[in-house]
Amino acid sequence: MMKLDDLNTAAAADFVALLDGTYEHSPWIAERAAAARPFKSLAALKVALARVVREAGIDEQLGLIRAHPELAGKAAVAGELTAESTNEQQKAGLTACTPEEFARLQKLNADYNARFGWPFILAVRGPRGTGFTRAEIIATFERRLRAHPDVERAECLRQIHRIAEIRLNDKFGVTPALGEQLWDWAAALAAHSETEGFLTCTYATPTHTAVAEQLMAWMRDCGFDEVSRDAVGNVVGVYNGTGDISTQQRLLTGSHYDTVRRAGRFDGRLGIFVPMLVVRELHRAGRRLPFGLEVVGFSEEEGQRFPADFLGSSALVGAFQPAWLEGVDAAGITLRDAMQAAGLPGTVESIQSVKRDPSRYLGFVEVHIEQGPVLDSLDLPLGIVTSINGSRRYTGEIVGLASHAGTTPMGQRRDAAAGVAELILFTEQRAAAVPDVVGTVGMLEVPAGSINVIPGRCRFSLDLRATTDEARDALDADVRAKLEEICQRRGLSFTLQPALAANAAPSDAAWQARWEAAVTELGLPLHRLPSGAGHDAMKLHELLPQAMLFVRGGNGGISHNPLESVTVDDAELAVKTFCLLCQNTADLS
Repeated sequence: MMKLDDLNTAAAADFVALLDGTYEHSPWIAERAAAARPFKSLAALKVALARVVREAGIDEQLGLIRAHPELAGKAAVAGELTAESTNEQQKAGLTACTPEEFARLQKLNADYNARFGWPFILAVRGPRGTGFTRAEIIATFERRLRAHPDVERAECLRQIHRIAEIRLNDKFGVTPALGEQLWDWAAALAAHSETEGFLTCTYATPTHTAVAEQLMAWMRDCGFDEVSRDAVGNVVGVYNGTGDISTQQRLLTGSHYDTVRRAGRFDGRLGIFVPMLVVRELHRAGRRLPFGLEVVGFSEEEGQRFPADFLGSSALVGAFQPAWLEGVDAAGITLRDAMQAAGLPGTVESIQSVKRDPSRYLGFVEVHIEQGPVLDSLDLPLGIVTSINGSRRYTGEIVGLASHAGTTPMGQRRDAAAGVAELILFTEQRAAAVPDVVGTVGMLEVPAGSINVIPGRCRFSLDLRATTDEARDALDADVRAKLEEICQRRGLSFTLQPALAANAAPSDAAWQARWEAAVTELGLPLHRLPSGAGHDAMKLHELLPQAMLFVRGGNGGISHNPLESVTVDDAELAVKTFCLLCQNTADLS
């Protein structure tokens, strides 16, 4: 097996020779990466190789893509693939296609090449490393055939990096066992769903309860000293530290286990599994930290069933609103009744007892899939969160005059939809003018619209976010002022109803620095970025210092979607980073 020291000390030509076969017929990648030695870790080597490709010219990138063979193509049939490609296609079962599958792949190969001019690239061993099924490969082929060429070229390169990562693992004899366990937990937990074929787990349903019970069983297996489900449905596991447990402080961590409808497997749940594995490793080694670890699987964060969100973390910070208990879901069931049906007390007193005493805690840290494309586009497995965006949301309606589309002159129209369209473009331009500020109109409706009628009404939503409250409020003021100006100029009227207001949650400097130190210790470059999504950490921010670690998501960073994905290698790095964070914190105690 290859060793990192062999690569770090080898002559440049030997370095290239040792990495032969990692990237298909492209020794120039290793040649350029040699200058970045010494590499502190295998992960650092992978990042350096990917950086060479990212910084290469488009022609070189296309050359790399075209150096790869088609899946189940002519070269595979003729036995002309490299040993590495032959092994991968055999493991995916592509050498045992049915005649129908083979014909389908040949047609897809031809259509893909005609559209893009290069072969379809897929790391057929997949994020788990055990391989996609032939049906999954064909479905992915069909989906990506519809992509924009620039998007697809970037995805091909990311798939090539994943192929290289698996090949390097083989060369070094490395198995990301922690990441594999995390991935398998995610798959097993996703088997509990309210809908067949897609993952859905909303608050206080039988599925939700089954997930909580499974998490508690796994926590006990990991060696937690205390495992329970609290009055709001949070799953809580405690691993005691050294010394008197009645007075010792704890590090609080975790994320949510509920999901959106048609969800991915890793949103929220990744942040429960990572510290569970840390506790498992500590327990197996017979080790205790100078502080306790408290892992919380928050019962609700997504706001999918009831008109409230962050139910789980709100209870911990004492912000659970008693009025929420009377809120109803789409079936008219109150939150109180749903809680009691799920075996929870459903009383204000029991929920208020869940509030934590901040003096007992060092802080709150959360690991989360990025839910965005930044890390994926930079070929980086981990990122440091600097702040969780503050947001303001509205639902609104512009009212004009419905009139005949053919007989009303353009200069005499009161078109409500045109007014909203102008607002959408302004919001886009205004948000784009300031770093880390975003604005979105996600819902748009012309009630009772008709193809030959000028819209008299148009309903819309506004979602405005920024890393600081000042930037958010400035965007908010400008968008609302523009809405008023548009309506006055066009002879329209409007209503605007606030739907949500959340303050920004900047990361605590000390805890952010601890995440950064842990990532650096793994030999990985630091990349800092804000979180545009809301997280339980933004609620805990009201009570404790908090900081987050992001893990790269696959498939362009998509989330809230069945395509949401994390590789076992990135999951492994997240667990190791959390272990280092705990050790570094212990050294400071």
